[in-house]
Amino acid sequence: MTVDLVVRNCTVVTPAGRTPDAGVAVEDGRIAAVGRSDRLPEADRVVDAEGNVLVPGIVDCHIHNREPGLEYKEDWESATRAAAAGGVTTVVGMPNTDPVIDRPEHLEVKYDRGESSAHVDFQSYAVVTSENLDLIPDLDDAGVLGYKIFLGSTVGDVPPPNDGEILDAMERIRETGKRLGFHEENGEIIDYYTDQFRAAGKNDPIDHSHSRPVIAEREAVERMVTFAEETGAKIHMFHVSSGSAAEAVARGKDRGVDVTAETTPHYLWFTEEVMREKGNPARIQPPIRDAAEREQLWAVGIDDGAIDCFATDHAPHTPEEKKVDDPFGNTWDAVSGFVGLETEVPTMLTFVDQGRFTLEEWVRRHSTRPAQVWGMYPQKGSLQIGTDADFTIVDPDREWTLADAAELHSKNCVTPFEGESFVGKAIATIVRGEVVFEEDSIVGESGYGTRVDVE
Repeated sequence: MTVDLVVRNCTVVTPAGRTPDAGVAVEDGRIAAVGRSDRLPEADRVVDAEGNVLVPGIVDCHIHNREPGLEYKEDWESATRAAAAGGVTTVVGMPNTDPVIDRPEHLEVKYDRGESSAHVDFQSYAVVTSENLDLIPDLDDAGVLGYKIFLGSTVGDVPPPNDGEILDAMERIRETGKRLGFHEENGEIIDYYTDQFRAAGKNDPIDHSHSRPVIAEREAVERMVTFAEETGAKIHMFHVSSGSAAEAVARGKDRGVDVTAETTPHYLWFTEEVMREKGNPARIQPPIRDAAEREQLWAVGIDDGAIDCFATDHAPHTPEEKKVDDPFGNTWDAVSGFVGLETEVPTMLTFVDQGRFTLEEWVRRHSTRPAQVWGMYPQKGSLQIGTDADFTIVDPDREWTLADAAELHSKNCVTPFEGESFVGKAIATIVRGEVVFEEDSIVGESGYGTRVDVE
């Protein structure tokens, strides 16, 4: 028997453990075999992993690809090019585009654009506002992965529904069987403090962080957990930035609420001191927290398990929008968000090298668990026979520094990770049996990526 592709001579790692001197075989884009290298079949193409580590393809369930409408920042092609270069095989796009993804016809535009230009597989969320509650079943029929509500001000200024409408939305979404995620910041709190800070002339980058206090995040988590407890809805907390919010998630889990949560590399890597060191390029919402909140996020979120997933909140903006030429200037003139698709795997592998968690635990939170949370498992996030042949091959020992963010593959590459040093890097990305990135080069064709079907 000859198959299409064999990857051999690697250590295969899943949440269940690791197998040295192993590999995988692929036929028609699906996994045909997983096992020892010397027992795999012959293949039309053989990839020698040279002793490195192969894991199920990394799933990033939180990116802003900006298409449609804001393509000057990013589009499906450039975002998924960056994903492929970062070892990410599946991405999920956020709905705060122009127009916002709030109805089936807008969702179809997002899907069609992705089908024509993506390098890796993809999906999308739909936003819930006061104006589209009746469209929730139609969005489900159109194949949407899940739903999102912006509780606080964010890029795009998508207004939140009121609390009664949120309860109504939860009941409607519960009937679809899908999950509702939140940008969990109390809008009234952050708007009040933002107005106070601006009126007082507090214009430094750290002032933006302090205008969005931890209580705004924690209160929003606790309120949505209470609503989900009442309605039986499945909910998700995007980009948890603080230990206090992670504790609120943990309390919800303890009460039996189906609440899941993600955090990002920047909340685990940096403290708010990065705002004093790098300024507006590190501006993001929710903001990067102080050292005590970061350590509590590690303890409660990672060590105790309140955080289910790793994602990036990849959010490109132009250097002008990020005020790169004036990084410590008036922060209210800058935009929040930065890129992350090519630094997430290195950051997590660096934490593995530091002993913060194991390779197996990294794979669980960065591949398997996000696929489970959002209904894509086992087609994504597993190495089961017959599932999509998505693999990320990493060199866990490679030491390198992101010396120049301009080397990244997004349209706009501003990131506070510029100048940071890592141990570990993605060296090859394979999507449904096709090599889309290897030897530091994009080798796959745009338009190969496809929409992930969900039940």
